[in-house]
Amino acid sequence: MSCCAAGTEGALEIERAGHALPSADEMKMSSREVGPGLYQVDLSVPAVHCGTCIVAVESALKALPEVERARVNLSTKRVSIVWRQTVDGVETDPVQLAWAIASTGYDTHLFTAAEEASDALRNQLIRAVAVSGFAATNIMLLSVSVWSGADASTRDLFHWISGLIAAPALIYAGRFFYQSAWSAIKHGRTNMDVPIAIGITLSYFASIWETIHHGEHAYFDATASLLFFLLIGRTLDHLMRDRARSAISGLARLSPRGAMVVGPDGSRDYRPVEDIRVGDHVAIAAGDRIPVDGLVIAGETDLDMSIVNGESAPVAIRSGAAVQAGTLSLTGSLTIEATATAQNSFLSEIIHLMEAAEGGRARYRRIADRAARYYSPAVHFLAISAFVTWGLYDGDWKHAMMVAIAVLIITCPCALGLAVPVVQVVAAGRLFKAGIMVKDGSAMERLAEIDMVAFDKTGTLTLGRPRLVDRNRIEPGVFAVAAGLAAHSRHPLSQALWSAYGGQPLGFASVREVPGSGVEAHSSSGLYRLGNRRFACGDAAEQDAANLYSEVVLSLNGAEIGTFHFEDMLRPRAEAAIHSLKASGLTLGILSGDRAPVVARLANQIGIERWRAELSPREKAEACAFAADNAHRLLMVGDGINDAPALAAAHVSMAPATAADVGRQAADFVFMRDGLDAVPFAIEASRRAGRLIRENFVLAIGYNVIAVPIALLGYATPLIASIAMSTSSLIVVANALRLNRLTMKAELAAVGDTLVKARISAPDERLAA
Repeated sequence: MSCCAAGTEGALEIERAGHALPSADEMKMSSREVGPGLYQVDLSVPAVHCGTCIVAVESALKALPEVERARVNLSTKRVSIVWRQTVDGVETDPVQLAWAIASTGYDTHLFTAAEEASDALRNQLIRAVAVSGFAATNIMLLSVSVWSGADASTRDLFHWISGLIAAPALIYAGRFFYQSAWSAIKHGRTNMDVPIAIGITLSYFASIWETIHHGEHAYFDATASLLFFLLIGRTLDHLMRDRARSAISGLARLSPRGAMVVGPDGSRDYRPVEDIRVGDHVAIAAGDRIPVDGLVIAGETDLDMSIVNGESAPVAIRSGAAVQAGTLSLTGSLTIEATATAQNSFLSEIIHLMEAAEGGRARYRRIADRAARYYSPAVHFLAISAFVTWGLYDGDWKHAMMVAIAVLIITCPCALGLAVPVVQVVAAGRLFKAGIMVKDGSAMERLAEIDMVAFDKTGTLTLGRPRLVDRNRIEPGVFAVAAGLAAHSRHPLSQALWSAYGGQPLGFASVREVPGSGVEAHSSSGLYRLGNRRFACGDAAEQDAANLYSEVVLSLNGAEIGTFHFEDMLRPRAEAAIHSLKASGLTLGILSGDRAPVVARLANQIGIERWRAELSPREKAEACAFAADNAHRLLMVGDGINDAPALAAAHVSMAPATAADVGRQAADFVFMRDGLDAVPFAIEASRRAGRLIRENFVLAIGYNVIAVPIALLGYATPLIASIAMSTSSLIVVANALRLNRLTMKAELAAVGDTLVKARISAPDERLAA
C-alpha cells in the first residue's frame, strides 16, 4: 500500500473513531520549508500533560520513516515535526503525521500562534478541587464519630452517608484520572493516572463491600482525600503552564489581522495578512503596525522600533528604508513593498525564537517526568506482588486485596507532587508582598541556580523616560520657542522638552509636523524648525556618532540656534543593586540595542565591565544561548518587545512592570516597583525556596522509604495508608510555610550590607510600610 493510500485510509479510520484530522492540503499549506526537501509543521496536542504523554507522541512520530525529528512543547501543548518531502521516491502524505499522533489516543489539529488558551480546563479543575474538598471535609467529620466508638447502627448509617457523598466526587472530580488512564490503557500503554484510578476505585468499592457486610472500617475518606490532594497539584501545574503559554499568544497579537493592499491600477483591497505576498504594495496609515517586512516606496514617518532595538526614541523613516513587521508608524503614512510573507517576517521569527527557547527550557520539567514514567509500573508491580504473596501466604484473599489497596494508596505521589508547587505558591506570595510577581512555576528553582546576570539598558537599568540634561545652559528665549513647537508634537523627545520647560511657551499660529523629521512654524522672524539635525539645519548636517546623548535641534531659517540633549533616567537604587549582585559573586553584563557610546557611558557609571551594544533580538537570544552552551545559568533582565526572545531563551528572566506587554508575558518574574533592588531580593528569596524544595523532596522520598515496606508487610490498612499519605502531604505543606517566617529585617540583610545602607539613606515605600 502506498504512503498516500495508507494516509487516506488512516484518516478515514480516525474520523470514524471521532477524531477530526486536518486535510493533506491544510497540512502542506501550514508547513514551511526548513531545508532541502525538509518541511516543518506545528500541530496542537491539547491533552498532553506529563512526560509519559511526551514520550508516547514523540515515539509514534519518530517511528515514521518520513519524520526527521519531532519535539513536544509541554508549555504550548504543541508538537513541531520536521518531515521529508519524499521517502524512497514516494511523496509523503503529511496526514500520516496527524494519524500517528491520533493513533496514540491524543486529538490533534493545526497549531496557530494566535490561538488563545482556553480557560475551560482551568475552571473544570478548580470546580473539581472544590467538589473533592467538600467531600473530603464532610466525610472526615463523619469519620470522627465512627473513630470515637459509635454503635453499629450509627456506624453503618454514617458509612452509607459517606458513600453517597464520595460517589459524585469520585465520578466528577475523578474523571480527569479515569479519562487519562482509559486513554493510556486503550492504546496499550500506562501513565501515572492508571494506579491512581485503580487505587481510588478499589478503595471506594472495598468500602461499599465493608458497609454492606457491616464492617467496622470503610475507606471513603481515603478516596476523597486522595482526589483532593492530587487535584490540587494538577491545578497548580496547569495554572503555571497556562501562564507560560500567554507570552507567545500576546506577541502574535501584535501582528495586524489584515492590511490594505494597493493594486497596480491604484485599487485598494483589504486582505488577511496571511494572503500578502512578496512584491505586494501595502498602505500603512499613521497609528498602524507594519504587517510584513518590506521596503518603503512612498511616505515618511517616525517609526516606533522598540520591538527591534528596545529603544523608546522613534526612528525617522523615509523612502528606501527597510521596515520590519510589528513596528508601529507613529506620525505619518507609508506605502511599502512586501519583501517577505507573514510566515517569514521579523515578528514571526521572534515568535519562533520564543517557542524554540520555551521547548528547550522544558528539560527542567522532563527530569521529574522521566522519573514519573517508572512510578506507574513500579506501583503496579508492588501492588500485584503484595496481593499474590499475601493470598498465597495465608489464603485470605480479602486481606490480600486490602494490602494491595493500601500499597496503591500509600504510594500515591501526593507529597512528591506537592513538593515543588506548594513552595512555589508560598514563595510567590512572599515575593508578591515585596512587589514581585512570579509568572512561571519553575522560575524560582532556576533563579536560585544562576551565576550570570545580563541587563537590557533602556527601560531596565534606566526608566525609559528621556530627561533634558542641559537646561541651565539654554537661553530662556530659545527654550520658550522650542517648547512652543514641542507642544504640537507627539514625539517622546518633544514631549520631554515640553515637560521640562514648565512655563508659558511662545505661541505659534500654525505648526506643521513633518513625519520622521520634526515640527516647523513660520513667524515674523522666519522659519523655525525643531527636530533632528538634518531636518533643522539641512541634509548635509549629521549627528555626531560619538555623541552620548539623544539630541533635538532648533533652527531659524536653517541656522542652528539651540541644541537640546536628553538622557535616560537611571532606575532608583540601580548602583546599590549592581554592587550587591557583584558582591554575591555573580558575573554581570549589558545586552543592549542602543548605540555603543551610550551603553559604554552607562556601564562605566554603574560599574559593569562587560557590555554589548547595537544588538538585534536574535543576537540577544544567541548571547543567552551561548551562555547556556558554555554551562552558565543566565538571568536576563529586560523590558522591550525586542527582549522577548532573549527573556525566553535565558535560564530565567525578569522584567519591570513598565515593560511592553509581550516582555512581561515572556518573563518569569515581573517587579512592580521602580527600584532595581527587586533583582537581588528575588534571587535570595528563590535560593531559600530552592532549599525548601530540596527538603520537601527528602521528606517525600523518606516517607515512601518508610511507608511502603510497612504497607507491604500488611501493617497498614487502607485507612491508615490514607492518613499516612495525607500526613506526608501536610508535612510538605508545613515545611513550605516556613518561608513566611522571614522577617523584613532578614529580607533586607539578604541583599547585602551596601543595599541596606542605600535603602536607609533613601527609604522606599516598602520600608515606609
